[in-house]
Amino acid sequence: MAAARHVLIDAGGNAQPLEAFLALRGLKTLAIRMDRHASNALAVACALEGRPTIRRVLYPGLLSHPQHELAARVLRDGLMGGMLAIDLEGGRAAGEQFLDRLRVAVHATSLGSVETLCSHPASSSHRQLGEGELAAAGLTPGLVRVSVGLEDADDLVEDLAAAAG
Repeated sequence: MAAARHVLIDAGGNAQPLEAFLALRGLKTLAIRMDRHASNALAVACALEGRPTIRRVLYPGLLSHPQHELAARVLRDGLMGGMLAIDLEGGRAAGEQFLDRLRVAVHATSLGSVETLCSHPASSSHRQLGEGELAAAGLTPGLVRVSVGLEDADDLVEDLAAAAG
């Protein structure tokens, strides 16, 4: 173990050839993909904010976000990332119905891909928690996390708005 640790410290981690190739290939388009994630997320957040079935939209690109000014100062070119959350009226049932109604976005347990992925913590990662425990964790029963992908922004807005009811 000591010899292996010494080599690892001196040489660093070594990726397999395919993984190294994929990482290098992906880096070539990373900036373009991140721009699209962020612009799509802003379009979705703006379109969903204020809808009657949505209590709130959490996205730092929105003026209503409590840390919007900080995000505007520290994030490059006003790009606020591709992650947002929507808090649906109707609690757990509304979150589960939202996932069932998706047609473009995908119901997923992990977030981060070129596709738009949605997760409802109250029925997945935090399903064992009651409403009080969810609140203590900073979650509401109707909260849906959205990792916005690279699809057409209008298609995403239409899909997520329809899923929200």
